[in-house]
Amino acid sequence: MKTLVIVTHPNLETSVINKRWVEELNKYPEKYTVHELHKVYPDGNIDAEKEQQLIETHGNLVLQFPIYWFNCPPLLKKWLDDVFAYGWAYGSKGDKLKNRKAALAVSAGIRKEDYSEAGRYRYTLDHLLSPFETSFRYCKADYRSFFAFYGKESESGENLPGEEIESSASELEKSAQDYVNFIDSL
Repeated sequence: MKTLVIVTHPNLETSVINKRWVEELNKYPEKYTVHELHKVYPDGNIDAEKEQQLIETHGNLVLQFPIYWFNCPPLLKKWLDDVFAYGWAYGSKGDKLKNRKAALAVSAGIRKEDYSEAGRYRYTLDHLLSPFETSFRYCKADYRSFFAFYGKESESGENLPGEEIESSASELEKSAQDYVNFIDSL
């Protein structure tokens, strides 16, 4: 079955990393369904039943997003709240995510060394993304970790909101290929 990639980026057109990842995934429509939440739900009103059906018709599930305030964009949080409902994702009869391979793909505008216990922010991405892992595990999904592209921010607040630091073409290409390989290895 195809992998469903839920892309949540409020301005994908100006993105560098997430836009490039989507372009790469779109080269393989037989393997991946790219579902852009901001494009489908510009008003933020999520059709939970439609989203649940979309998940059910796919195999693996990947959530792709830029790190926002050390978390996910608000629309993805709303999507999780609405779609991962009692009786569907969890509860005595909620088994639709059970054993489904799930993973994250994140772009982080901050340097990798700043996401460490000794770094500027004192927490790793593993730690910051643990609520996603815990949620997947709570729903009995088979959480497979995350793929990350780190940025180059050298001073706090250097990156403009919603934008990513420009990377070299070779870094972007390697990241896009590594991302596809990550998803294929789930």
